[in-house]
Amino acid sequence: MKAAVLEDVEKLVVREVPDPEVPPREVVLRVKAVGVCGTDLHLFGGHANYNLDAKSRPVPLAEQPQILGHEFSGEIIEVGREVKDLKPGDRVLCDQGRNCYSQGRRPVCSYCASGDSHQCEFYAEHGITGLQGALAEYIAMPGVNCIRLPDSLPAELGALVEPLGCVLHSSYRAERAQARYTLDGPERIRHVLICGAGPAGLLFLQYLRNVKQYDGLILVSDVREKNLDLVRELGGIPVNVARENLAEVVREQTSGERIHYLIEACGNSIVFEQIPSLLRKQGTVLLYGHGHKGRDIGLWANILFLEPALVAAVGASGGFDADGRPSTYRRALELVSSGKIRVQPFVTHRYQALEEIHQAFERDFDQPDYIKGVLALK
Repeated sequence: MKAAVLEDVEKLVVREVPDPEVPPREVVLRVKAVGVCGTDLHLFGGHANYNLDAKSRPVPLAEQPQILGHEFSGEIIEVGREVKDLKPGDRVLCDQGRNCYSQGRRPVCSYCASGDSHQCEFYAEHGITGLQGALAEYIAMPGVNCIRLPDSLPAELGALVEPLGCVLHSSYRAERAQARYTLDGPERIRHVLICGAGPAGLLFLQYLRNVKQYDGLILVSDVREKNLDLVRELGGIPVNVARENLAEVVREQTSGERIHYLIEACGNSIVFEQIPSLLRKQGTVLLYGHGHKGRDIGLWANILFLEPALVAAVGASGGFDADGRPSTYRRALELVSSGKIRVQPFVTHRYQALEEIHQAFERDFDQPDYIKGVLALK
């Protein structure tokens, strides 16, 4: 089969690789749609590497190339002998992480038992930690990682359920934190700042407005006008930080109180220099963005002086349903298929073949009209 292989930093090559095998508990999918994520771009550019060896050292791409792609949907073409509830022709989205349920481990580890599947002791992740991702014609996945798509939902929207699942998990962690300011406690969050109006930031905005029914101030900062237009449409107040001083806008909009809940969803390390001028003392900071580079760790001193509640989150953990499938993905699928959370407006670039996907990494991501790219295969 063909696959887009990241052979080294900024070296993406489409070439033949072996077809996937079909273990007893797994299925083989014909890939139909793959979202290009910021994490993919960080891996491509050498700003991050989550493929670690036994001593937790990053394995260079030149030593072990990777096939990226962890937001995906596809059509089942072959089913392992132990998979009884899926069949060829089923359209599915996938949880890209392999956990105890994926691997049939009993008893499950303490993390899977608590619903924190993306911290599984035996965790591995397609497209991120060295396992083959979906930028290929076919991929093998555990049956319990696959969730059927409604007939009415296009494959590309199914692929975009994964980032919403990550936003749901991150939000749940922030809501459970022992923080001074909360959405429903005695000291309410009244001022929210989302740094970054990419797909994640726009999903956080919709989650707060449409799921949590939060009606307070939500500022969303970015430099891209197209993204900020969507912020306005989705119920936030856009701040173009190329034209406006973010700290001054925050002071004006909050009457000097500053931000109770700051969501870092941009992956730009300059945000950490700005947090001391943005955050109310003992406010909450949700660290969602990845791939930060170029800032000294010493800048944390002025952030820690504020005694913030710092929340970090990765993936779409959240427990398992009775059939062993991930409940957060099902919840995210429900929100997308019902229209409560809109993902279609984010898709600005589509690619029709593996041979075109390099354009997302090498050219399109830096264009002012780019929000989200999707590989859509027939």
